[in-house]
Amino acid sequence: MDVSEPLLVDASAEITNGVGRENGSAEAAAANIGGDSASISAVLLLSIVVLGCGSFANGCAGGFSSPAEDGIMEELGLSTAEYSVFGSIYSIGGMLGALISGKICDLIGRKRTLPLMQAFCILGWLAIAFAQGAWLLDLGRLSTGVGFGLFTFVNPIYTAEIAPKNIRGAFVSLSPLLITGGASLMFLIGNLVYWRYLAVIAIVPCAFQLIGSFFVPESPRWLAKVGRENEVETTLKRLRGKNVDISQEAAEIRYFVEDLQQLSESSFLDLFQHKYARSLIVGVGLMLLAQLGGFTGISYYASSVFEASGLSSSIGTTSIAIIQIPFALIGVLLMDKVGRRPLLLVTAACAFLGSFLAGLAFLLQDFGLGKESTVILVLSGILVYYASYSLGLSGIPGVIMSEIFPMNIKGSAGSLLIFVYWTSCWIVSYSFNFLFDWSRAGVFFIFASICGSIVIFSMKMVPETKKRTLEEIQASMIS
Repeated sequence: MDVSEPLLVDASAEITNGVGRENGSAEAAAANIGGDSASISAVLLLSIVVLGCGSFANGCAGGFSSPAEDGIMEELGLSTAEYSVFGSIYSIGGMLGALISGKICDLIGRKRTLPLMQAFCILGWLAIAFAQGAWLLDLGRLSTGVGFGLFTFVNPIYTAEIAPKNIRGAFVSLSPLLITGGASLMFLIGNLVYWRYLAVIAIVPCAFQLIGSFFVPESPRWLAKVGRENEVETTLKRLRGKNVDISQEAAEIRYFVEDLQQLSESSFLDLFQHKYARSLIVGVGLMLLAQLGGFTGISYYASSVFEASGLSSSIGTTSIAIIQIPFALIGVLLMDKVGRRPLLLVTAACAFLGSFLAGLAFLLQDFGLGKESTVILVLSGILVYYASYSLGLSGIPGVIMSEIFPMNIKGSAGSLLIFVYWTSCWIVSYSFNFLFDWSRAGVFFIFASICGSIVIFSMKMVPETKKRTLEEIQASMIS
């Protein structure tokens, strides 16, 4: 049996191809899967904490370049262009990690992917901490990017596969909260700590996940797919709790695996069939637009933005650090209450407003009008923008990605979407300094227009997935 496609159990393929069973259709099983197993056990919490360490470490990596910018450029004598390479090469590493993420995750399992990705990350941070020139600095940044490129795929997939459906959205959306926490830590202490020490501090959450990965269970769905059926019930019992009846959920997982064996194996090109068109458009569209909205560039070079407006970079980055975590926490609480789609619409609209305010401020500065108002508008706009991304715009695309693709194409789809994500991150992070030098107002108006397009795209294309099983969601997306 081929294990190159991940197993977020899906009924849509069975529904589409008419694969059924006596005494119970795939649709009926899909409607009930996970319905009686919504308990939260200590093992499930441990698994989420271990995954959370990776998300926090990811945030540290993303937030590192802004507070470290002045120190690295001064000590190593880097030009603006050379530092842009350092900032953006992280995304190139993410692209490389994305290309192999689906295959790696399914060949060795979700659990064993975690220590592999952290090996890349820890070695990368050590290279940065001891770098005496640009080449080792860039190599370390590239290595951390490869590691987090792998993690960007395995994190939402693994979480969605082990979490009960009624809290799946909240658990998956914990990732952007913790990414925000990691970035905020870098912004806060980066103003006080030598940049090499800052790199060493970023290793700490990586080490915690590396150690914790040896104590978490494998995904029961992956176990079923690779033929380790005798471990499925044991793993489900650990995840759901000793007193929870998991027999129905275990049986349904096995039924779907058996049905999958009756289907033809999929290739990467199968992803582009007409019946998967909506899922592909939604996934690629959200990943692309959310990153082209400018978040990576503003995060990497926030210090430069605030200094250009006349505001102290330490005040600006500290303000960002303070505002991000509360809004990210609110986003986690709202994810399964108001739904993905309404939250996406509101946060995209607010990101448009924040970018527009920052662009307006720099436009006034270009005309020599209102120095004080420029500072206030830039700070207000950036804070509104960051609050919007923390509240949902940065995390919702990943949540939806983990939910909308059928199991027979999820490996190919996930790798493609993560590649799109990191490619758009690289485009923004590399070009930001050059665009900012070209027109400070113009770059923010570009970001505002893209954020506005997310509102229109979401209204037309994005489904609501709140409190629906993965199977129900995926069946509804088939064209």
